[in-house]
Amino acid sequence: MPSSETPRPQRWLIPALLLPGMALLALLWTMLALQLQRQCGWMAVVGAVDAVLLLRLSGMAPGMARTLLAVLATAATIALTNWGIAAMQIGAPMGLGPLDALLKMGPALAWQLAQLANGVPERLWSLAALAVAALLGAGLSGRRRAPSAR
Repeated sequence: MPSSETPRPQRWLIPALLLPGMALLALLWTMLALQLQRQCGWMAVVGAVDAVLLLRLSGMAPGMARTLLAVLATAATIALTNWGIAAMQIGAPMGLGPLDALLKMGPALAWQLAQLANGVPERLWSLAALAVAALLGAGLSGRRRAPSAR
């Protein structure tokens, strides 16, 4: 007789999906920004949706933990992308490869360059992305669930 309980998510699946997903999105966002010569701040919202989707795929239930993890993952993706964009723009003219440029840039320089490169629109996109991550992570997608029969 099959059990009516839903299977619990495997804890190892959460970082196994989330970390590579964040890194891949940051890489794609960085390449897009370098190609277009713009910050592409709207990609932050894509990162928020990606983080929530990866957490859902890992089996994590909606709630405070998923909300917090989605917001942190979105913020980390935004930070990693800004670091990557700044490192590539500074390192390429110096003849540094992508990995060398990423590793040689310090946090103070990355922060300063991100402050200079990100204007009001990019900051608004980042705030919108954090709000999207919080809402979708909590399970507030606008859908109404049918009441369960008890």
